[in-house]
Amino acid sequence: MAYAILFGSFTTLMIIGMPIAFCLGISSFATVLYIGLPPIVVFQQLNSGMNVFAMMAIPFFIFAGDLMVRGGIATRLIRFAAGLVGHMRGGLGQVNVVASTLFGGISGSAVADASAVGGLMIPQMAARGYDRDYAVNVTANAAIIALMIPPSHNMILYSIAAGGNVSVADLFTAGIIPGLLLAGALMFTAWWVAVKRGYPADAFPGLARVGYYFLASLPGILLIGIIFGGVRSGIFTATESSCIAVLYAFLVAMLVYRELNWEGFVEAVMGAVRTTAMVLLVIGTAASFGWLMAFLQVQTLIIAAISAISDNPIIVLLMINVILLVLGTFMDMAPMVIIATPILLPVVKAFGIDPVHFGVIMILNAGIGLNTPPVGTVLFVACAVGRISIRQAMRTIWPFFGASVAVLMAVTYIPALSLWLPSVFR
Repeated sequence: MAYAILFGSFTTLMIIGMPIAFCLGISSFATVLYIGLPPIVVFQQLNSGMNVFAMMAIPFFIFAGDLMVRGGIATRLIRFAAGLVGHMRGGLGQVNVVASTLFGGISGSAVADASAVGGLMIPQMAARGYDRDYAVNVTANAAIIALMIPPSHNMILYSIAAGGNVSVADLFTAGIIPGLLLAGALMFTAWWVAVKRGYPADAFPGLARVGYYFLASLPGILLIGIIFGGVRSGIFTATESSCIAVLYAFLVAMLVYRELNWEGFVEAVMGAVRTTAMVLLVIGTAASFGWLMAFLQVQTLIIAAISAISDNPIIVLLMINVILLVLGTFMDMAPMVIIATPILLPVVKAFGIDPVHFGVIMILNAGIGLNTPPVGTVLFVACAVGRISIRQAMRTIWPFFGASVAVLMAVTYIPALSLWLPSVFR
């Protein structure tokens, strides 16, 4: 009966539209009351879930990304990307993917990527004769790349949800090849759709112009190297690197590009505070929910159930991918990672699957979920920027969705894509 109360109340509250943090907290509280534990247990677990030092990296990376957007870095990255790939068929679609990859290495946020790059690229694409559904779908799917490459703060969330036993440096490194593979798959898809629709290609601006664009964007690109190099080499932790990223972003925006004014700075601070408050509340209530699942031995039951179906890791991973893709259709990324990791990580470890490899699979699944209604946050943002309906976008999103799923299958069944690069740095 305790299982029914925990999961039944959570599902019912989520269906009626209650915010996910309250769904987690209320269902945890109701279950604690039923099994006779002191109610204060829920609040103790909520506090311990939020009181994690490594979690400080999340608001600082969010803040650094916002400073870079308002400080002019996004426009310079897009200009550099246009010089590199704008001459390809459907050039602005290619620019969108490359710009998202570069900007994702700074912001670490798919929503920020869709908002910043989409806000600049979608109007340009529409003005140049590209269909708005194409522009929106390229933007929304390319934004997922930000989740795979450093400094993805969702990788930090996964590490925390895994009990802090999975190295953030290894996760940052493991996501690079899958992220670049996803970028390549989306660029091919954007080219293929552009050929079918007859979109134009721009003239190549010349190596000198591309070099100029590169130098103009170099201060922003260097931030990627500072974050990854510092964490990977052990010079500083992920939390310390996030603080350095904020200081660096502020100095670049103020002294190099000189585009950050007082109003923009205040908006960046408030945006980081709002996002952090929302994420921390979800993390805290999810910690209570996760503690109850461990108390009720939910993981043991799931391992037994999956083992009864198959003990083949290939089939197990396929089932887990299906579960995660379904969860992603109605659950946002942060709560999905926080809730699903404590449940599924013991399962995959029982079948001999590396936790770092599974972390990349988890993040990519959750990223695809951000583009699948009814809770497709990134798709909603891209549609709002592109001024089209979700229905219009969904009619033509399937080639891009298929490319993302194909990369997911490759990452799932070729562990070396995730594990080879971390092994090089050990």
